[in-house]
Amino acid sequence: MQLIDGKKIAEQIKTEIAEEVQQMVANGQRPPHLAVIIVGHDGGSEAYVANKVKSCAQVGFKSTHIALEEDVTEEELLQEIARLNADPELDGLIVQLPLPKHIDEQKIIESIDYRKDVDGFHPSNVGRMTIGLPCFVSATPSGIIELLRRYEIPTKGKNCVIIGRSNIVGKPIATLMMLKGYPGDATVTVCHSHTQNLAEITRQADIIIAAIGSPEFVKEDMVKEGAVIIDVGTTRIPSTETKSGYRLCGDVDFKNVAPKCSYITPVPGGVGPMTIISLLRNTLQAARNRK
Repeated sequence: MQLIDGKKIAEQIKTEIAEEVQQMVANGQRPPHLAVIIVGHDGGSEAYVANKVKSCAQVGFKSTHIALEEDVTEEELLQEIARLNADPELDGLIVQLPLPKHIDEQKIIESIDYRKDVDGFHPSNVGRMTIGLPCFVSATPSGIIELLRRYEIPTKGKNCVIIGRSNIVGKPIATLMMLKGYPGDATVTVCHSHTQNLAEITRQADIIIAAIGSPEFVKEDMVKEGAVIIDVGTTRIPSTETKSGYRLCGDVDFKNVAPKCSYITPVPGGVGPMTIISLLRNTLQAARNRK
């Protein structure tokens, strides 16, 4: 069994990005510029945004952090997005989700210029991904694909079972694993809360991607010997062993499943570190796309 070390891969990619940014600046170009809009004061969202801003600084990006109050109107938010869409000095734009209930998230996502949509949520990017055209792929699926690539895990003709069908992870990773090329060319089955005989299906899988947000859902008897396990879950559960009083738990019963696997991602330290890295890679690509 080999651990897939997302933290190590993320650091490698961070170094690669920083070197390219240094070269861009040396060639007289401005560095990539990412703007992040956050609405309200959700603790988790504020921590994510702080992390993104910090990561931008580490690789030499310029970043703009725009904090709006919880009571901002949908129209005011749309006006702010329109202003940033029109800014020629800005390469990437993300609006941190979730948004307050009085704001239509889908309307906000669709208002972002798809050429600056480095979160990869705009329907134009989702559609382009589906038919294999160049686009921005959402961060978690992009991170998973990069882990498979860097660990040279075979995917061609492999039986890949995805547990979860969210727009952010399940559906896009299913599409990416089906596309021609590497990583890809897999035979993909998508399972969800209404799937019958789930364990029978997962026992046939060469690769399992668990993305349902249910702690330790995937048990030892659901996994065949030698399977590759990608655990996307990150649920906080109470713990007496940590100062914070909680620990992060994945969708896979790691202790009992890991011995059966050829490769497995830990939680934390697997897929998680790759999400911000994927955002940085998308922003760098947006900067490369400048006319």
